[in-house]
Amino acid sequence: MSKRPAKDGVGQLVLQIAFPEGRAKDRTGETEANGPGASGASSAARSEPERKRKWYSLMDKVYAHANLQTAWARVWANQGAAGSDGMSLKKFAANAEENLRQLAADLRQKTYRPQPVRRVYIPKSGGGQRPLGIPTVRDRIVQQALRQVLEPIFEGKFSKRSHGFRPERGCATALAVVDRAVGYGYQWVVDADIEAFFDSVGHEELLAALNEEIADGSVLKLVGRILRAGVIEPGAAEREPTELGTPQGGPLSPLLANIYLHAFDRQMEKAGYGLVRYADDFVLFARSESEAAAALELARAVLEGEWGLKLHPEKTRVVSVEAGFEFLGFHYFRDPKTGMQCKEVRRKSVQRFREAIRRLTPRLKTQRRVKAQHVTQERLAKNQRVEGVIRRVNLYLRGWHWYFKEARSRYVPAFGSFDGFVRRRIRQCIVGRVGSGWWNQRITNADLCHLGYVPLTELQGKYQQGLLAAPARKG
Repeated sequence: MSKRPAKDGVGQLVLQIAFPEGRAKDRTGETEANGPGASGASSAARSEPERKRKWYSLMDKVYAHANLQTAWARVWANQGAAGSDGMSLKKFAANAEENLRQLAADLRQKTYRPQPVRRVYIPKSGGGQRPLGIPTVRDRIVQQALRQVLEPIFEGKFSKRSHGFRPERGCATALAVVDRAVGYGYQWVVDADIEAFFDSVGHEELLAALNEEIADGSVLKLVGRILRAGVIEPGAAEREPTELGTPQGGPLSPLLANIYLHAFDRQMEKAGYGLVRYADDFVLFARSESEAAAALELARAVLEGEWGLKLHPEKTRVVSVEAGFEFLGFHYFRDPKTGMQCKEVRRKSVQRFREAIRRLTPRLKTQRRVKAQHVTQERLAKNQRVEGVIRRVNLYLRGWHWYFKEARSRYVPAFGSFDGFVRRRIRQCIVGRVGSGWWNQRITNADLCHLGYVPLTELQGKYQQGLLAAPARKG
């Protein structure tokens, strides 16, 4: 396997909005220095002659002991539940080296067979349930090992318009491009949603897309077996076959999604439409309503006509920037009263925030109602349960704030209403009561800060002054 191509363009944010032909002069405003956080990893594209070369003999790179060890370290760092075989991470770790040697032997001798994923369902904020597939620990390691070998190959091919689950790219770079597009003068948006994307991926089409770069039959067969491994539904004893889709939950799934949608990225780019995509979530920018309608028509033709996907009929629309659209947790719109271009936390994200805070501030079923005279700073400071609740709330708030720190609201301060909700929940958690009452006056805002609570408005103030660093990532 040859060395990964060197990266260029580090320290530059490329405005990934393509102008139609004939607007070449406008292209000069697309690229501006914007700091290292906007590094364009995909700018390390290989030359066209080199791209035509296929990659052979990759399987030995997959089962190489060093590669499996790195894969196991990442699987361990991500933690997670046991798969369909019941093997936990701790049980695997108890004899990890021997387990990895056996896994390498199975891959080398071509006797390895992936097990069915264990299906679990998690509630959606808007109602309904989202299916996730939990592979076994062995299968997660193999998927991660595959990803480590395949990702550098496809990174040189991927479009700059793709931001999801890629090195040095993510929500921050995608949102930065959207901010630029809105500020640059695009007035119309295709706000799109691919319906049940991960359940609709065609296996043959995906393997064909892999085969454009990969000529190692062993690797292609291994990916095919992973796709067809099947699922075990909750309460079911037997495996159900998977003839379509790639399960959400495995380490390889995000890379496969980007490979599958790469042709869509290229076709929209060649047509001259402004595209920003994060996994299966994307927006298209245009300067007029008719141009946006044409972009939607092309997107539908490519996704539905060529790739067997379907745009959600209720969640896909052409809308003006002024009227508003949503992307990656934010709601963009123009305030009709002030004319201010706003970027607020969208309603579903607010709902998720409230649900998370409720989980972190529970009222115990056996909790006795506290009397007002017993609520003092001295007593609360010694209460380990209160200290633990505030510590966990602060940890969540730091991560949440760092994501939404660029929100521009009609309301000042932008995070004041969120702080009010958190304080009410902490007070109710302390006294075991809900609604209005003496505890809302007895336990003041200053008291909560004395106990260690850090408000979002304080975090935002420190961020604006350049005094706040990004929260540390786990693993």
